[in-house]
Amino acid sequence: MRKIDSIYVIILAVLVGCSSPKESSNRSGSSYDSRIDSLMALMTLEEKVGQLNLPAAGDINTGLAKSTGIVSRIKEGKVGGLFNIRTAEKIRQAQKVAVEETRLGIPLIFGMDVIHGYKTLFPIPLGMSCVWDMDLVEKSARLAASEATADGIAWTFSPMVDVSRDPRWGRISEGSGEDTYLGSQIAAAMVRGYQGDDLTANNTMMACVKHYALYGAAEAGRDYNTVDMSHIRMYNEYFPPYKAAVDAGVGSVMASFNEVDGVPATGSKWLMTEVLRNQWGFDGFVVTDYTGINEMIDHGIGDTLAVAARALDAGIDMDMVSDALLNQTKKAIEKGLVTEAQVDAACRRILEAKFKLGLFDDPYKYCDLERAKTEIFTESNRQVARDIAAESIVLLKNEKGVLPLKKSGKIALIGPMANNIENMAGTWSVAGDFEKSISIIEGLKNAVGENASIQYARGCNVVPDADLESRISIFGKPTNRDERSEEALLAEALKVAKSSDVVVAIIGEASESTGESSSMSNIEIPENQRKMMEDLMKTGKPVVAVILSGRPLAIRWEAENLPTLVNVFFAGSEAGDAIADVLFGDVNPSGKLSATFPQNVGQVPIYYNHKNTGRPLPEGKWFQKFRSNYLDIPNEPVYPFGYGLSYSSFDYSNLTISSPKLTGDQTLKVSVDVTNSGDVAGKEVVQLYIRDVVGSVTRPVKELKGFEKVLINGGETKTVSFEITPEDLKFYNSDLEFVWEPGEFEIMVGTNSRDVLSTSMHWNK
Repeated sequence: MRKIDSIYVIILAVLVGCSSPKESSNRSGSSYDSRIDSLMALMTLEEKVGQLNLPAAGDINTGLAKSTGIVSRIKEGKVGGLFNIRTAEKIRQAQKVAVEETRLGIPLIFGMDVIHGYKTLFPIPLGMSCVWDMDLVEKSARLAASEATADGIAWTFSPMVDVSRDPRWGRISEGSGEDTYLGSQIAAAMVRGYQGDDLTANNTMMACVKHYALYGAAEAGRDYNTVDMSHIRMYNEYFPPYKAAVDAGVGSVMASFNEVDGVPATGSKWLMTEVLRNQWGFDGFVVTDYTGINEMIDHGIGDTLAVAARALDAGIDMDMVSDALLNQTKKAIEKGLVTEAQVDAACRRILEAKFKLGLFDDPYKYCDLERAKTEIFTESNRQVARDIAAESIVLLKNEKGVLPLKKSGKIALIGPMANNIENMAGTWSVAGDFEKSISIIEGLKNAVGENASIQYARGCNVVPDADLESRISIFGKPTNRDERSEEALLAEALKVAKSSDVVVAIIGEASESTGESSSMSNIEIPENQRKMMEDLMKTGKPVVAVILSGRPLAIRWEAENLPTLVNVFFAGSEAGDAIADVLFGDVNPSGKLSATFPQNVGQVPIYYNHKNTGRPLPEGKWFQKFRSNYLDIPNEPVYPFGYGLSYSSFDYSNLTISSPKLTGDQTLKVSVDVTNSGDVAGKEVVQLYIRDVVGSVTRPVKELKGFEKVLINGGETKTVSFEITPEDLKFYNSDLEFVWEPGEFEIMVGTNSRDVLSTSMHWNK
């Protein structure tokens, strides 16, 4: 270790000698100002710009002894943080270089895509959103933070809160579905879970809400593609989840790849400064996505110098990977494109984040090797993940009550993902230990023990096209393609099915069929899997279809022809056990869809809270000429938003409101009786929707405004109540004023967005 020079001793004394870290936790500026002022007074322009640079860790993953590029840049003060490096030992090595071998000893911030868990993996975010339980959502983020920080990581690039109504888009798997309200609730819960109430604690981490903004509305569902929409739609439908994260105190924001109003988001001053900082009051820092600044060149905004200046002027504080700010900022200042004051502002925000995390007081606080040994992938964490995974599973169909299965007899398990351990976790599970995950075959065997026989056959490959399958598994989660013919695979499966009492068929996608750069134009079950299901049905055996997916699939044929459908998305490291828990009835399914399942891709985009046209299709009609409909299919989806069955039956009755007329700031009380008419206790998500019947601008046919997940015993009736205030009625009008307007409102409560009881009332100013 090199001897710490005198200037570092001076800085350390200045930085430590002010307010306690606990005192200043989660507060921007104020108590950090004097400490940051003292440090920045000693920094050169180059050192300030260095704080804005976020390279990937690269060769540090092989050990510092073999690292040259990144380490030398850290020593030169050209790195503010690193990402994609993990383990407390490696992070300690890198931090030691920053703190003990640089002129000013400024600690690094270490980030990673901890998207749905760290080592203990929870359902993919789309699956997680189907639990409709914010305590569980927050708990999953809390455990993810605890594990990641035990391995040195202080910053996660999560939550991803992009609203998406297009299941062709691969990254729909990373978000919370189609709804603004549900997505906003989840965004806030995730931020609370990651950040806790004290960022200086060694088991909390800084969250980064992404992708700001509108990324989920890419044209044609093609990743990185253009986004173009009105401001009124932005504010009412797509902005709220980002704002909810900001209101929850999120520490950082990531810019999106797409353009907004003809300007790439990374260079949009309107987005990054006017909306985010001036309108919403965000006081954290903004980081680009991977090479986001340089990508503006291909967008057609200018050369490297121009786009670097554009990003800094817009309000970008940290540059992920592209090195554009590092290499171009000084020249941009000399040419008058940006000012040193803008560099100072960005540098200050990065330093503030490091103070909030307590890194100046203890740069090695996240590098406790003992924590890493005892707090990661624990049995208790895995049990929580299993419980949450089971709650995320959505029962779509259970004709003739085939489910729950008996733990006896011979059970045929068939499908290309049924015995694939690597694909259980889903996309963006970068730290997962897949060898310790639970496959579906293992989960079923764990459940039945010696009481039943599990007979396995592959049945088919994931897709018939070998080239497509190789593109799907490009990130190293093998689909284990079988080189036998599809006919041979099917024959083997039919032999197993005929000798069994019941068939469990695992169909759908591989985990990397969705995620970044995994858009699909065809979102139906592949033809070879459908052929397998047709032939399995012909055996006369009861067939349970379990669908793995990272998106809403177009499953019209399956819904019409298969007796039992269970959608499990990708349920995480404990997937196999969680799926078995539901199939055998140890857990009564309670998941509800957070995105609409279309009839076919031609209906896309499809979502429940659409607007009426001037020629709406009359209720109950399949088709009517000169109305808004298709010639070949109904307007209705296969399964609507909020849909999900149970082994219990829930009946809704006695919808009441406190008054048919209210004025001003009065509160409307809504209640409904929900009866479990079955014998088994179950959880039901009671959903409240509102329609603003007449507005100064057109309003959706309904909007989710509340929900409650309740446990109801067999034969029991519970009264579920909601309160609505004028705040719940607000929307952005054509002048982008956030207002509510008097008039008639339809109040709807039900088990999903389609099946509701309704009443109406009038609200005056």
